Amino acid sequence: MKHRLLFLLLAFNIAFVFAQTKVSGYVFDENNEPIAYANILFKGSTEGTTSDENGRFYLESDENWDVLQVSFLGFELQEYKLPKRVNYDLRFVLKEEAAALDAVVIVSGKQSKKASENPAIRILKKIWERKRKNGLKQFKQYEYDQYEKVEFDLNTIDSALIKSRLFRGMEFVFEEVDTSRVTGKTYLPIFINESVKKISGDNVINKRREELLGNKNSGFNDDQIIIDFVDELYSDYDVYDNYLKFFDKSFISPIGKTGIQTYNYVLSDSAYVDDKWCYNIIYYPRRKNELTFKGDFWVNDSTYAIKEINLQASKSANINWVKEIYIEQEFEVLNDSLFLIKRDYFLSDFTLNKKEESRGVYGKRTTLYDNYVFDKPKDPKYYDVQVYNYDKDVYNREDEFWDKNRLEALNQDEKGVYTMLDTLKTVKKFKRLYSLGSILASGYIEFPSINFDYGPIFSTFGFNEVEGTRIRTGGRTYFGPNDLWRLEGFVAYGFRDNKFKYGISGKWLLDKKSRLIISGGNRRDVEQTGANLTSSTDVLGRNLASSSIVNTSTNDRLTSINLTNLAIEIEPLRNFVIRGSGTYRTLESASPTFSLDYFDPESPTGISGDINQFESALSLSYFPKREMTGFGVERRSKNDGFASLFAQVTRGDRDIFNSDFDYTKVQFSYIQPWQVGGFGRLTSTIEVGKTFGEVPLGLLSAVPGNQSFFSIYNTFSQLDFYEFVTDTYASFHLEHNFNGRIFSRIPFLRKYNLRAIAGIRGALGSVSDENNALNATGIPYLAPDEDIYYEYSIGVGNIFKILRIDFNFRGNYLSLPDARPFGVTGSFGFYF
Repeated sequence: MKHRLLFLLLAFNIAFVFAQTKVSGYVFDENNEPIAYANILFKGSTEGTTSDENGRFYLESDENWDVLQVSFLGFELQEYKLPKRVNYDLRFVLKEEAAALDAVVIVSGKQSKKASENPAIRILKKIWERKRKNGLKQFKQYEYDQYEKVEFDLNTIDSALIKSRLFRGMEFVFEEVDTSRVTGKTYLPIFINESVKKISGDNVINKRREELLGNKNSGFNDDQIIIDFVDELYSDYDVYDNYLKFFDKSFISPIGKTGIQTYNYVLSDSAYVDDKWCYNIIYYPRRKNELTFKGDFWVNDSTYAIKEINLQASKSANINWVKEIYIEQEFEVLNDSLFLIKRDYFLSDFTLNKKEESRGVYGKRTTLYDNYVFDKPKDPKYYDVQVYNYDKDVYNREDEFWDKNRLEALNQDEKGVYTMLDTLKTVKKFKRLYSLGSILASGYIEFPSINFDYGPIFSTFGFNEVEGTRIRTGGRTYFGPNDLWRLEGFVAYGFRDNKFKYGISGKWLLDKKSRLIISGGNRRDVEQTGANLTSSTDVLGRNLASSSIVNTSTNDRLTSINLTNLAIEIEPLRNFVIRGSGTYRTLESASPTFSLDYFDPESPTGISGDINQFESALSLSYFPKREMTGFGVERRSKNDGFASLFAQVTRGDRDIFNSDFDYTKVQFSYIQPWQVGGFGRLTSTIEVGKTFGEVPLGLLSAVPGNQSFFSIYNTFSQLDFYEFVTDTYASFHLEHNFNGRIFSRIPFLRKYNLRAIAGIRGALGSVSDENNALNATGIPYLAPDEDIYYEYSIGVGNIFKILRIDFNFRGNYLSLPDARPFGVTGSFGFYF
């Protein structure tokens, strides 16, 4: 995430916004205590805002206004005549309204959850009763046009930034800077993206289709990284749902049924909104450090449909790198009983810390909806999404298309984004900064003159017991992100074994529509084969042999592998991949302290230590709800949270290339992430497999151990490599991240925004008598065949926002030699 934000920060441009009236300030009571959620309004308008937890507010309008009204339940309304168009740091002290103290509920502290005592709760329950009858859900089929505009702005512009070395030679971008109407901070637009879509859906068969008609970026039409980031950042949401998902976190909706335990509600006002009588309800969180909002909404008095709502994330919400989230939604009244979303505005402030003065990047999305059509049935096949649906013309629409299809015209500053960026792209310094951002995002250094990328740079150094310090250099062909073919290669050298390693591979996309790809390559390397249940045929894949520097115990059980692979794959249905491959590999121990020996009657000594084996494999993979980007031989996933199902049959044949063994291996795995409402995310994995036939250690399935100090999902932290070996196995992994749900309830810990993680994992397996009889290593095979081997862990995440520490406990088999009953692992990462 950090790399992507840095990449966006380097795409600069200029803004021209001419807001007419701006005002900011603070609201206090007579005891000098800040008043949260006070109403601030330009008199005679519907343009207003509410104060935050510190009583602070900011409000602006494109119109000229002379009088500001500040009000709060139980206090006298105060009017202030604005002496000029821009008024900052005003201070308002509200007096208690003595006559109304007995009749008005004051918006402070805990509010009643009982409908008999709180009229806001009675209205909220009516919303729940009617939500199925509001919006698109009341129709069998629906269609509408959607226009979306996403903008990124560099915020908190000051003289120090303007004069900084970073912008030297590019000062012209600061000719015009404006102020956010939500936060009151100065900002400079740096990127804009527009898209036009036709949305169709069928509530009977629960299917939906998006047809992209046009997409336009400010000068970066071919930059798929930015487009993917925009799509992933702003997913669809429905305020009527119990939870609203943003940045991989589930925020509790103030409209949902779970809100009553999380928010305080106050009936604040009632008035006509677009000729509809509506109630105004203020809401704010009951506790700090939870994923909640504050704000208010207007709801119709007869249909109990939401007319307007604004949501501002609590400052204390347990979310990283995002200081501000602000949402506005407006609903259009099409007839007396039909309320449909008309406009959706979303603002987020990305920053390294949440201090008020910190600089960051605004992400702003404006979505408009129009031309609704209902109950017009379509053939169910219409909703089946094609595997290949990229239309290059969509990204190259002429100005006439945008003039016709924009549901809202660009203002002057947004037009300036397109104009200024064209100029900025000619500046050499900007080109260098842009290249730096690209390197951090992709891990490759580009050499466009020869269509070659060097990298990945993060794989340059490694260490293991056999090779000692290891250096690696490599690269790939690169003509563009949608290349139909690609060649890759690497060369590595170990300073302890004094040996070179290498790998080369190639991929060709023969048919875009079915994603028919052929691939092949050869790799000679050192590998840790005891770390995975499913052996990899990825010719250039990295492995645990070179990924850790310090281990919990000696990591010498490494294998020298020489692998040649040819494969063909096809995607006949979206996210369903069929792959067939043929692999020839030789295996031998890479260390004198590790043996792969097996009894071999054809060997002069009766024992062999190397394996020569050809395998053919057929695999089926299915990734429901996965979204991919690009149409070349290599694509990227632009979302997460989707399931992964994998099934493979592998056949070893002695009659091909003079191989050593006949066997058949069957394997299946299922990985599923689950969003458990406001209680975080659970990730589950189930894997089973069986090998039919007699095979030695190098071809058996080792329960994956982990001797590093890193937390690696799908491995067992308290197992050494090859501690358990099986030919029949079943394993499971469960890991739940509570996303701060637990620590937010502990007073002295809640301010640190820590996140609790709990996990349990287990494996059961066996080794046949025939395979045991082949063993000539001198170390008997051990399998968890009597009791399920299990481990459990308790972790603390979000330490300093980047560190996670897991405390791992071995549940059984503690009497085995060198068994590790307890261990500590950790990991680093940038997560929201």
